[in-house]
Amino acid sequence: MSTPRNLAQTQSGHLERRIGLRSAVLFNMLEMIGVGPFITLPLVIAAAGYKLSVWAWLLGATIAVMDGLVWAELGAAFPQAGGSYAFLREIYGPKGAGNWLSFLYVWQLSFSAPLSIASGCIGLSSFLAWFWPGLESAPIAALPALHYANFAAAAACLLVTALLYRNLSSVTRLAWVLFTGVMAAMAGVIASGFAHAAAMGGWHMPASPAQSAAVAIGGLAQATLIATYDYWGYYNITFLGSEVRQPEKTIPRAILLSVLFVTVLYVVMNLSALPSMRDAAMHVKETAIVRVQLVAEIARSAFGQWAGYTIAALVMWTAFASVFSLLLGYSRVPYAAAQSGNYFRFLAAVHPKHGIPHRSLVALGLVASAFCFFSLQQVITMLVVTRILLQFFLQHVGVMLLRAQRPELTRPFRIPVYPLPPLLAMAGFVFILVNRSNALGGLAVAAGIALSGTVIYMVRAKSLGQWPFASES
Repeated sequence: MSTPRNLAQTQSGHLERRIGLRSAVLFNMLEMIGVGPFITLPLVIAAAGYKLSVWAWLLGATIAVMDGLVWAELGAAFPQAGGSYAFLREIYGPKGAGNWLSFLYVWQLSFSAPLSIASGCIGLSSFLAWFWPGLESAPIAALPALHYANFAAAAACLLVTALLYRNLSSVTRLAWVLFTGVMAAMAGVIASGFAHAAAMGGWHMPASPAQSAAVAIGGLAQATLIATYDYWGYYNITFLGSEVRQPEKTIPRAILLSVLFVTVLYVVMNLSALPSMRDAAMHVKETAIVRVQLVAEIARSAFGQWAGYTIAALVMWTAFASVFSLLLGYSRVPYAAAQSGNYFRFLAAVHPKHGIPHRSLVALGLVASAFCFFSLQQVITMLVVTRILLQFFLQHVGVMLLRAQRPELTRPFRIPVYPLPPLLAMAGFVFILVNRSNALGGLAVAAGIALSGTVIYMVRAKSLGQWPFASES
């Protein structure tokens, strides 16, 4: 039951600080350990090779830590709803370029957040095909690219939206239940891999063909790009900044702890899968859907058919949990932008009973459902490139500008060995972008989003008299 103080906060449109460190780490890890690592594990190994695959996960973790330190300093200094929106607005000036860049961020988030949510739902429906093989068939003859799996993914997205349409205390309790399944999925994949290796005579590194240094570096970059996607989510708690208790301590700790825990899980999972990867692939036809389900095939090879079904079910559970955390965090961003007057005011509403930004939540859920009708590869490619160029780079440059322009600003958490982390994070992202195949196509998508968002902002700013059309007083 709401106290008079809490009820007053809800009615006045404010969010309450109820998230502690354990819940903060939970929300981050739920987003990080989505369906991504289970789907992309064979892709990482295929891209980097057996020997370099572990290094791809470690390099991805290093980039995550360097970038995470930037998020930690900004999140502790500006613990507000919206995360990057609030950071960019503060860094570049709410009455100056920050108004444009923060609008541009929310505009790209209108694409990238639903894409991220849709990727989890598409992965979920892919593993659902383990139980229902006909899910990959096309129900409409005139539209052969449209499968039953797309409709299943969209339905999962709508279900998560409905589950999040309640107060934060209920959401947190449900998150812990979901997290239990996430850990069970990780443990099942790891146990299956090592058990299969033991049955084949013990753990051993499969033989790798010789390759040139250029080919090895290119493969490592491609694998690191995939691994980087799998790590994303360590910053999720910053989007809930206005709902975090002691944010100056909780946000930095949650970011670093979640990266540490997930790195250990990913590296161990990769090591467990290496000996059985080739054997498992020999038992199945090489189709896209089979490659997606490869972790379930490893479990089937180790323990029998029942284990394959169990792992497939747990991965579906994990994908559901990830979508749950993604939609929870990102729904606060359009709300924060709208509340500050820099986005559509309709999205600024807080539910009078549940105390959540319900219109923003429903809007993102509906858009994500529409994106479920794209392929997983299309979704991930557009997501990664757009995020790096229109969000992460702006924050890396921004945290250094803020140090130079506002040295007096209170910083509860300061990046150690500054400015090395933001510089290394940018270098890491450039490394994986430049070495990515078909890089120009992804850059064109990001440029199109940036251009369209800028045009919309300028038209809107002119009518509202905002920067750069604001009259000088």
